Amino acid sequence: MPKSEDIIAGLDIGTTKICCIIGEVRDEKEIDIIGIGSHPSRGLRKGVVVNIESTVESIKNAVEEAELMAGCEIDSVYVGIAGGHIKGFNSHGVIAVKNKEVAQPDIDRVLDAAQAVAIPPDREVIHIIPQEFILDEQEGIREPIGMTGVRLEAKVHIVTGAVTSAQNIIRSVNKAGLDVKDIVLEQLASSDAVLDRDEKELGVAMVDIGGGTSDLAIFFEEGIKHTSVLAIGGNHLTNDIAIGLRTPQVEAEKIKKTYGCAMTALVKKDETIEVPSTGGREPRVLSRQILSEIIEPRLEEIFNMIKREISISGYSELIASGIVLTGGSAIMDGMTEMAEKIFKLPVRRGFPKGIGGLVDVVNSPMYATGVGLILFGLKNRQYGKKPNLTDRHLFDKIFNRMKGWVEDFF
Repeated sequence: MPKSEDIIAGLDIGTTKICCIIGEVRDEKEIDIIGIGSHPSRGLRKGVVVNIESTVESIKNAVEEAELMAGCEIDSVYVGIAGGHIKGFNSHGVIAVKNKEVAQPDIDRVLDAAQAVAIPPDREVIHIIPQEFILDEQEGIREPIGMTGVRLEAKVHIVTGAVTSAQNIIRSVNKAGLDVKDIVLEQLASSDAVLDRDEKELGVAMVDIGGGTSDLAIFFEEGIKHTSVLAIGGNHLTNDIAIGLRTPQVEAEKIKKTYGCAMTALVKKDETIEVPSTGGREPRVLSRQILSEIIEPRLEEIFNMIKREISISGYSELIASGIVLTGGSAIMDGMTEMAEKIFKLPVRRGFPKGIGGLVDVVNSPMYATGVGLILFGLKNRQYGKKPNLTDRHLFDKIFNRMKGWVEDFF
């Protein structure tokens, strides 16, 4: 049985599924996947908890399945957070350098200054991510410690979320018998798992299309420049299919996963599917093209909303590497072709990497967030143990991990 201090667990609490992935640390920079558990999500809508008891039950089932596969028990997890309440914005801080040489306390002070912005009392800072440092007007500095200068500036990206939504997630995990090591923005976790360093340097937009939300993260010069969460995702496709084909939601989800195609032009005319009916009526045989004709306009809407968000961010000209699609909905046939048509950029699917062990089991875009949470936890180990979170001291966590962010992202 693995030692408990070598175990890192990630919990992806999604609208469609709750996924628990357990990893064992091989050395300080490598981790093996040893267990995975997944269970349908019964208590979330658009990434937000709407029924705590149902969420707790789903978490317990996913964790038990992962523990059984891994042959060990876990007591704490890194948890992903998403939902339409998530907001990201850029900020800027300036300080005078003490003793003319930049030291760690100077970096702490400039990051503190950068986050000194008015945040409503009903919102909580989830991440403060350094983008770059500027020393005496010299831009593009990633690690200023030890450099000589007078004026130190920091550009950061701040991610905030609704306090109640974060508390409800933490409370659900606590009720399932687990401590929360940290809460992590889901697209930040996914990007750790699927993006290359070269892509982040050149400029890339990662789009994580889940069940209830579509998450966007834009990187340039290795720093995260923009994040946003759109409250639209794969469940909207399922609803459209259920209404269009007059079939129950559960069957519509199965049909979407088995036969769904993002572009009607890619479907052969003679392909057919069997569609279960409601009220005990006989199943019907329909053309697969009819299914694609239902899916295609909704996906066009989702991609156009993401394209508009990229345009609003002001970074549309800087994503030379193109788009990386991940999340459960990215598996569907024709998704990359549809995205290339809308964005007019190179598009690829993002699969988890940077891991060992049961790689073939998690080799799917739907596990990108779960794997990313484990990789986030692996990075956090080198900065010492962080206090576990409860909903009572949610507000204290940012300053406990400030030092880690600087080295983590550069």
